[in-house]
Amino acid sequence: MAKTKPDRRVFHNNEDCPIRNVVAHIGDKWSLLILFALVDGEDRFNSLKSRIEGISQRMLTQTLRDLERDGYVNRTVYPEVPVKVEYCLTEMGREIVKPLYQLVSWAGDHQKHIEKARMEYDAKN
Repeated sequence: MAKTKPDRRVFHNNEDCPIRNVVAHIGDKWSLLILFALVDGEDRFNSLKSRIEGISQRMLTQTLRDLERDGYVNRTVYPEVPVKVEYCLTEMGREIVKPLYQLVSWAGDHQKHIEKARMEYDAKN
């Protein structure tokens, strides 16, 4: 983000923009739900899938990989038969859920107001 005029920010479409590079990744449809599911402690793939209603196996796999790549989630493979895999939050993952919880809490507090605003907007348009 750079400033051009006083109090006017410019948002660049590149990897240097923290909104595009970080916030957009965790703000997708499934990442927050997975992060909050892992707040409860380490969990296995099928358990996460059953706890996050509507997520497909493919999407859970991809989102877990993305969260692992970004450093929010650790994946541990235990050499057992059958193979046991568990996922847990990293220190950075535990740090990110704190401010995200504030956002989710705010959303819960304002959900009815937002729904009302949407209905009024839709009625006008």
